[in-house]
Amino acid sequence: MTTDATMTHGMQTADDETAIRATIDDYYLGWYDADGELMARALHPELAKRGWLRNAAGEADLDVDTFQTMVDAAAAGHGRRSDAAARRFDVSVGEVYGDIATATVHAVPYIDYLHLVRTTDGWRIVNALWCPTQAT
Repeated sequence: MTTDATMTHGMQTADDETAIRATIDDYYLGWYDADGELMARALHPELAKRGWLRNAAGEADLDVDTFQTMVDAAAAGHGRRSDAAARRFDVSVGEVYGDIATATVHAVPYIDYLHLVRTTDGWRIVNALWCPTQAT
């Protein structure tokens, strides 16, 4: 049974959505621009990021990343992209409930399901599950 109090508490505000989108922008632009500081600003220190990938034999592999591996990979330019078409990403904020939120990002060449938490420093990505959008 859903009560009015639950529904009110679960509603997102325009400010929440703007702040969540800004965090996700930092995440993607940090990756595309090889900016480790921007990436760090988007992530919770306890980030758990998992990628579901297929290896050359077609077997599933779980790729695991942390706050530090993402910041280091961004700074090293692993995701650097300068072509506008390769930098596209579409964010859909799914739900905000108090201090937690979900978002889906369709990007080139990934899809991310993100969980965010509101901290004293703003919204931060705490969990990410991703896979490639094209064959690897």
